[in-house]
Amino acid sequence: MLRSELVVKLQEEFAPMKAQEVEHAVDIVLDEIATALATDGRVELRGFGAFSVRKRGARTGRNPRTGAAVKVSAKRVPFFKPGKELRLNVNGGEEP
Repeated sequence: MLRSELVVKLQEEFAPMKAQEVEHAVDIVLDEIATALATDGRVELRGFGAFSVRKRGARTGRNPRTGAAVKVSAKRVPFFKPGKELRLNVNGGEEP
């Protein structure tokens, strides 16, 4: 699902709202999640999952074209852990 498809779906669900208002609401939600993650926060949406930040240490990688060793610096990456309800929904109601 694309962001634009999400806006259309929400507008159908909340018919009195204008598309521009729904799009603004989606922007606010996504911006707040990004802001929380940027400050090492955690965003938990019960029944859906939790967004957090994980730290990856520095390592030596390989250039796939030449095979030469390349230093990859340490970084922080977003991480998503699905909630139980989402996992069950994706797996057709069965716990894997």
